[in-house]
Amino acid sequence: MSLGPHASFIVAAYIVTVVVVIGLIAWILRDYAAQRRILGDLEQRGIKRRSQTPRGDEA
Repeated sequence: MSLGPHASFIVAAYIVTVVVVIGLIAWILRDYAAQRRILGDLEQRGIKRRSQTPRGDEA
């Protein structure tokens, strides 16, 4: 398969795209872990999520 005279540009574009997508996935996973850690810390201190209160107990 020949990509022609623009082969280097095409390959570089694919490489940049793959690097960006992998970077975004890593960023999302790291942020997810941080948010879970923060939520766990809050729950240990007794702060509950609003969605965990039974209906009818709202003020």
